[in-house]
Amino acid sequence: MFGKIIILKKLNMEIIKKQKLDPDEKEMIFNLWNSEYPVSLSFQAMSDMDNYLDTLPGLTFYLLKNDENKTEGWAMTFGREDEIWFAITIAKNVQGQGKGTFLLARLKTDNDVINGWVIDHENDYKPNGEIYRSPLQFYKKNDFEVFPGIRLEIPVLSALKISWKKNK
Repeated sequence: MFGKIIILKKLNMEIIKKQKLDPDEKEMIFNLWNSEYPVSLSFQAMSDMDNYLDTLPGLTFYLLKNDENKTEGWAMTFGREDEIWFAITIAKNVQGQGKGTFLLARLKTDNDVINGWVIDHENDYKPNGEIYRSPLQFYKKNDFEVFPGIRLEIPVLSALKISWKKNK
């Protein structure tokens, strides 16, 4: 399905699924990532983000666009240790409007299981100086299982594993 664009409509939004990003889309993801994630996870340059993305096999992007074609969020899925993992970011000005849940629903439609790391504390700061608010409750509300005993502890990130599995 390389290069194919798939669109869903809801909330005056559409989700575009693609394997490769154009330069404008890459810049949007770079800026959104750096504004919404903790400073410790920020990319200094676009080449740093490219180097990170190049390490993720089976990468698929999901761009959440409003009716003016402005991207308000994005997600990606990728393979890691025989599992599908994801990351998602929603612009601060549209958080709490159901758009993150809408984007997650698309990931759930396309995958039987998705895994992620979630920061479960509020000890980190975003580049603008605001405290990074843990999205753990958001994932619980969206039917993710939390694994408190499975943690990622590296210098730039302290997080626990979450997973969603399709009911069969």
